[in-house]
Amino acid sequence: MFEGFDPVNLARFQFAFTVSFHIIFPAFTIGLASYLAVLEGLWLATGKPVYMDTFKYWVKIFAVSFGMGVVSGIVMSYQFGTNWSVFSDKTGPVLGPLMGYEVLSAFFLEAGFLGIMLFGQKRVGNGLHFFATLVVAVGTLFSAFWILSVNSWMHTPQGFSIAPYVPIETAPWVADTVASGTSVLPDAPTGGQFVPEDWWAIVFNPSFPYRFVHMVLAAYLTTAFVVGGVGAFHLLRNRYNQSARTMFSMALWMATIVAPIQIFAGDQHGLNTLEYQPAKLAAMEGHFETNVDGPMGLTIFGIPNMETAEVDYEVKLPYLGSLILTHSWDGEIKGLKEFPRDEWPNSTVVFWTFRVMVAIGFAMLGIGLWSLFKRFRGSLYDSEWLQRAMIAMSPAGFIAVLCGWVTTEMGRQPYTVYGLLRTAESHSPIGAPAVGASLVAFIIVYFLLFGAGTFYILRLMGKAPTPFEDETPHHPTRAAGITPAPSLEGRRAPDPAE
Repeated sequence: MFEGFDPVNLARFQFAFTVSFHIIFPAFTIGLASYLAVLEGLWLATGKPVYMDTFKYWVKIFAVSFGMGVVSGIVMSYQFGTNWSVFSDKTGPVLGPLMGYEVLSAFFLEAGFLGIMLFGQKRVGNGLHFFATLVVAVGTLFSAFWILSVNSWMHTPQGFSIAPYVPIETAPWVADTVASGTSVLPDAPTGGQFVPEDWWAIVFNPSFPYRFVHMVLAAYLTTAFVVGGVGAFHLLRNRYNQSARTMFSMALWMATIVAPIQIFAGDQHGLNTLEYQPAKLAAMEGHFETNVDGPMGLTIFGIPNMETAEVDYEVKLPYLGSLILTHSWDGEIKGLKEFPRDEWPNSTVVFWTFRVMVAIGFAMLGIGLWSLFKRFRGSLYDSEWLQRAMIAMSPAGFIAVLCGWVTTEMGRQPYTVYGLLRTAESHSPIGAPAVGASLVAFIIVYFLLFGAGTFYILRLMGKAPTPFEDETPHHPTRAAGITPAPSLEGRRAPDPAE
């Protein structure tokens, strides 16, 4: 069935498919874990039941999302051995320990304390339960730290040397296919393995700080717009639902504060990309010719044509390209023609994925400023248009994360380790039918499994948040005889005519 297909492209599509499913769950759970920690901390500090009610509403959704993220991540790790064994062989001494550290320092924390967080509040007490919630939140950040370190090293590799392969004594049953003195993989490229020399340089490679901050902020914004969208949905049904008000208000504070920080972080990341991956930046901007005669314009709309090396239907604003990309009015930016043709990333794709991501970022900023205006006017919960806009923007964070990932990974092509190891040289020596068959199986299973999980999460979100007083342990202030302010949750809105 798949005879004639390129096995490398099939393997790339398979990895892109699985990682696209995977990345949306960590992008959500990283932010949601921190949100749960904040909610429980506010409940302990103020004693207001609304914070614990909101915590209990979202902790169920977190549990399901976390489980689906773990399952989808495990599948990805197997592909390194099945489809990308040469890559694993050559980069294993560097990347293997980093991924091991992610399991030891992040996943063990998350898995070890997740049970206490989900089921232990009445058994371990408020203090220890809050500690468990904090540890889970920190564990998600540790996980992002190590995974982003691994991926960033592939973009800006440092702190290594390349060691030649040591001659091997091959087993009789592979002697005909593996020559002595080569890799155990018969089709492995010439050259040796990446061997670590400076772990500090490997972990904190040049692009890592920018990519880590950018990803964590993206996760927080993604979660904020999901939480805010759910709050807005229930506010449209009942304007006096206290948990919905809390979700809506806290989410919009996050959008107002974090969106401009994210735009600044993205700008700094762009400067780093210009320094270390100029071909990627040129592809993102559809920039084929170096602007030696003057400032570069900013292309707002166009379709980069990889064959003619031109941008069709181009709409460009003068000067702004140089100003935004180099922070200089007449800054020079290398065009793709400065690089060998076989090293060009696919500008047609990354040009648009980058612009979609940026557009969503500014839309988030606009929502945040709109909410700030409504908040100061005292009409935050009365604006149906703002609430409808928040519902419409609920999936925007996931779209931005996926577009950012496509921009980053396709912009690195044709390399897996930028400038050193090509994607075509990283593939396992297997044929297209084997890769294609597993790809079809993944597509079927993923849509069934994760489709069902996503449907269940949406059903949980569709249920109105209600008080959980009967399930909540006594707050310390109540035990001391102090009664917090009563919640309005569940009460009928006052009728002006009464």
